[in-house]
Amino acid sequence: MKKKITFWCFVLPLLIPFVIVVLIPAAMGFYYALTDWNGVGSSARFIGFENFAYIFTQDKDFWLAFGRTAAFSAIAIVVINILAYLLALLVTQHIRGVNFMRSAFFMPNLIGGLLLGFIWKFIFSQVIDSLGKASGIGFFRNMLAKPGSAMFALMVVVTWQLAGYMMLIYISQIQNIPKSVIEAAMIDGANPFQRLRYIITPLMGPAFTICLFFTISNTFKLYDQNLSLTNGGPMRMTELVSLDIYNTAFDYGMMGRAQAKAILFLIAVVLISVIQLNVTKKREVEM
Repeated sequence: MKKKITFWCFVLPLLIPFVIVVLIPAAMGFYYALTDWNGVGSSARFIGFENFAYIFTQDKDFWLAFGRTAAFSAIAIVVINILAYLLALLVTQHIRGVNFMRSAFFMPNLIGGLLLGFIWKFIFSQVIDSLGKASGIGFFRNMLAKPGSAMFALMVVVTWQLAGYMMLIYISQIQNIPKSVIEAAMIDGANPFQRLRYIITPLMGPAFTICLFFTISNTFKLYDQNLSLTNGGPMRMTELVSLDIYNTAFDYGMMGRAQAKAILFLIAVVLISVIQLNVTKKREVEM
């Protein structure tokens, strides 16, 4: 009996906010997805699955944004994790200043997404644009005004923010690898590259699983940086799904349809995340 009381004393302070903030709004959101609610007043006419039917048959902008988000996320996931892994390998070496480097690489993650986007918007529109004019390199001129370079700029911002956080996860896994395994490989004559390829990297499986999950969820639901850096421009060519849902709700006043999009988006992200977790879990190597 005491164990049950202790259990609920620890669980309830977390469970109650979760129900109020997550579960109840989710249930209400599903209801509003079946209505034509415009966000003004409390009147909402029940229309069934008309919003979902419209999204599947006529809403090309949503599917373009979804495809753009999937392509962006696929590239960002690879870039962020490779960079984070390399940084983790760097700052786990016996060199001077590693603590400073760890702090410096992690620092961008402490900056809010909106503020980060505005900072980089100034950098791209003022500093890098000036460098482009001085050097004559056209790619660096008006980067945020061109679809290709604007997406590249968004990739830079997201990578700069998330790589340091993923680096910490890789660091903890590297430090968790038994030193005896590394020492045995050194005795057998394995060089640093061979130790990295055949011993360290295979044993990093748990870290890869976690980091891939975090990068998938963060890059797919990207909103703050997208809003403050490009606001979907030029010509909505950098508009990702979260921003498309926001515009549907608040610019066009179609809250019910926006909620339907959010539900479809949630289902897609959950499915992708579950598949990723199952695949990477199977590839983990036990120490």
